[in-house]
Amino acid sequence: MRSPSAKCIAPTRRILVNGSYAPSLINFRGPLLRAMVEKGLEVHASAPDIPAEIADELAAIGVKAHSLPLQRTGRGLLGDIGYFRALRRLMSSIRPDCVLGYTVKPNIWGSIAAKVSGVRSYSWVTGLGYVFIEGDGLGRKATQFVARQLYRIATACNHKVIFQNPDDMADFIAHRCLADTSKTAMVNGSGVDTAHFSPAPLPDAPIFLLIARLLRSKGLAEYGDAVKLLKGRLPGGRFQLAGMLDEGPDAISQAELDALIASGIEYLGPLSDVRPAIAAASVYVLPSWREGTPRTVLEAMAMGRPIITNDVPGCRQTTVDGHNGLLVQPHDAQLLADAMERLGQDSAMRERMGQASLDRVREIYAVERVNAAMIDIMEIEAI
Repeated sequence: MRSPSAKCIAPTRRILVNGSYAPSLINFRGPLLRAMVEKGLEVHASAPDIPAEIADELAAIGVKAHSLPLQRTGRGLLGDIGYFRALRRLMSSIRPDCVLGYTVKPNIWGSIAAKVSGVRSYSWVTGLGYVFIEGDGLGRKATQFVARQLYRIATACNHKVIFQNPDDMADFIAHRCLADTSKTAMVNGSGVDTAHFSPAPLPDAPIFLLIARLLRSKGLAEYGDAVKLLKGRLPGGRFQLAGMLDEGPDAISQAELDALIASGIEYLGPLSDVRPAIAAASVYVLPSWREGTPRTVLEAMAMGRPIITNDVPGCRQTTVDGHNGLLVQPHDAQLLADAMERLGQDSAMRERMGQASLDRVREIYAVERVNAAMIDIMEIEAI
């Protein structure tokens, strides 16, 4: 319950949720959108190029879909201005009481458009990613500088800025992306539907799985090098990768994917349903350089899988080293291979850690808990 001194805001009857990738409206935000509908809200959602089947799925849960022009991974300012104008037109048309954005461009341009339109807004920083992972090159540094300055402008427009882990919040503030730290709020990731991702028996063989967009920052090169180091060391061991080729400066090429396959990795391609792949695996691996809260790790935990991931922001919050998995230092294929070998050779450890994963996800990351926290932060009452 909110304190009597909490600032009162106008009731929320109509909300607009802005994303940068149409399938995420269902795969990642579907339960939250449904919870908002169940609160009695008129719910609208936007993303670029929403296909008819996703629009239909959204309509089935009571959400109106809007396709807006957005280059998710592009750096062109003209394209972003076009997206900003489209957001203004949409807000003028539907007149939302509040706006929620997630991912960089919807957070930045949606927040600014909301301010100009006189609408309360929230930014959900679901990960810092490329904008905050240090790297070489003037182009990258320029992109990071501009994005951070824009974030500072956008968060000045927000009522609250919501984070998924304390490391992201601290780095966001340290890079001066948020001037008013009283606006911060925290939730435990995006949550996972523990009924949809239900426990499955562990296979006897050591089968490792990584699911991710095919980006360098997901640790794909380290995974490939670890697989090379493990050749002959894990009898019956299999090493799998699922995900789609992406665009943008962090994406790997087809040639790089081919090299991973040549290293001994089984490429499963992009999957519309990851559950069969997780059920067929005995260990889930994510050597990412940084996350908000890795959704695929939570899904694997909900299905009772032990985790190997990096001791980096976002990942370290999901996995207690030695309890439900193993944490390794990033950018180190040898340490990753050692952890994979350790779990691959010990089926009893896999069983114990898999059960610990299931217990942990139910206690902390169940989607109902996260949705309730989001709705409370946004001060949405049932109508």
